[in-house]
Amino acid sequence: MKIIVMGAGVIGVTTAWYLAQEGHEVEVIDRQPGVGLETSFANAGQVSPGYSTPWAMPGLPFKVAKWMTSKHSPLIIRPRFDTAMFRFMGELLANCSEKAYDINKSRMLRIAEYARDKIDALRDETGITYDGDQKGLIQLFRTDAQVEHAAEDMRLLAESGVDHQLLNVDEIIAHEPGLAHARHRLRGGLRLPGDQTGDAHLFTRRLAAMAEQKGVKFRLGTTIEAIEAADKSIVSIRTSAGRLTADAYVLALGSYSPRLMKPLELRLPIYPVKGYSLTMPITDESRAPVSTVNDETYKVAITRLGDRIRIGGTAELTGFSLRLSPDRRETLELSFNEMYGGGDLSAARYWTGLRPCTPDGTPIVGPAPRYGNLWLNTGHGTLGWTMAAGSGQIVADQISGRQTAIPSLDLSLDRYL
Repeated sequence: MKIIVMGAGVIGVTTAWYLAQEGHEVEVIDRQPGVGLETSFANAGQVSPGYSTPWAMPGLPFKVAKWMTSKHSPLIIRPRFDTAMFRFMGELLANCSEKAYDINKSRMLRIAEYARDKIDALRDETGITYDGDQKGLIQLFRTDAQVEHAAEDMRLLAESGVDHQLLNVDEIIAHEPGLAHARHRLRGGLRLPGDQTGDAHLFTRRLAAMAEQKGVKFRLGTTIEAIEAADKSIVSIRTSAGRLTADAYVLALGSYSPRLMKPLELRLPIYPVKGYSLTMPITDESRAPVSTVNDETYKVAITRLGDRIRIGGTAELTGFSLRLSPDRRETLELSFNEMYGGGDLSAARYWTGLRPCTPDGTPIVGPAPRYGNLWLNTGHGTLGWTMAAGSGQIVADQISGRQTAIPSLDLSLDRYL
């Protein structure tokens, strides 16, 4: 079967890889000149199934109200006349009940744990390297209230069979010696030993090269203008290089996916949530991370990637703007300096990208309603790198008519209909 994958980020490339493994003829289309050049380019560097948590949680409205008065708020909302933004915020708030949180987090953990197992198998089978490591993640708590709140997440982790450990300050520093000078700022931590690190862009590039060796064709520098349909089926894709046809199609365009679905009268509840990162060389090993940590107060991730440090985080609702905000950089630097400080911030590369977020935190993975030859693999939010291998395999299995290894019906767009 000939299959066109729309999007050459980490989601599109992993999907193409698994489709090729099933023996399909695969073509990947992307407007960028290379693979992984948008949201996959410089994310936080975490493969973090244990930290897979929906933003919509009980108490979020009160937190948002408090954050609005903080210069270093984890969430910034730039007011604008944008009906899609207001609808996303309304649906996000509707998912802030305890019942919805339990359902959404359990669902996210299911696909993220599966994806971690798939990337482990991919490393074993291919030998692919990407400045990655498998030393776990520690969620750092600065307040007693944060430690107490972790009890609820620990309950859900236990129910989902996810290994986790609540650490005191001495135990945190035993795992991350570079935090010794920040001892006075810490109250505890939640360690997730199954979580990993890695450079998503490097992974995407190297997997794409291996996919090409298996016959996958990459049509880069090609803009997708429209998806053309007739009789409940996709008949072609109109691009800057002309009309392209296939037997089946996969939409993996992240935040831009809803724009192509709108003319087909399919609403994808996805909104771009802007994130930022800094990447810099290590200058002091004694004050650098061994693996990866999340500073719960600022919602900032600090990750070791080989001889570099990646600092990523913050969430900004501002449409599709890619303007680099000086204030957001200041927040990233503040968290890093308070926790570690062993990197050259003056040499840091500052980057921003758009995370394709759904109101319930779960990606949209599966067949599209009404169109029998269209599949969706989008809406992964901050967890595209974490969930890529799992969602790619699920779509490959579905297109090939195989039973998926994990329950997947509740991952589709049908849950919103």
